Amino acid sequence: MKSKGDAFMNYFEDLNPYFVRQDPDAEVNPDGTLIPPKNPNPAAVPQIYMGNIIRLNIGKLGTFYFTYSDSEKWRDEVFVGIVEDAGRDYFIIKDVNSEDRFLLPLVYFLWARFKGAISFTVPPQ
Repeated sequence: MKSKGDAFMNYFEDLNPYFVRQDPDAEVNPDGTLIPPKNPNPAAVPQIYMGNIIRLNIGKLGTFYFTYSDSEKWRDEVFVGIVEDAGRDYFIIKDVNSEDRFLLPLVYFLWARFKGAISFTVPPQ
């Protein structure tokens, strides 16, 4: 039978976004520490970086938010444009109202907003 304390802890655990429940089928070392699950094929798990996600969304219209913390004049900037290219540490967007292009470094990038779905997984080949 569960006590009121158990009910309180279950309620608290459900509210805590950092609480990790232990898998009852997890392997345990003799000292009580968990053995992490092994990935049968580590090459099958792609590394997802911000530049890669932006590259997967080439051709989409987005709003991109930046902050330049060391600048008083250009503290926070918002750019709107169509993603044309992306690299490891930059991306290029085209302004929708002109032929202007912006080369934007990811080091100052905060977040982006796209209309509709965002592509973030590599399609199977």
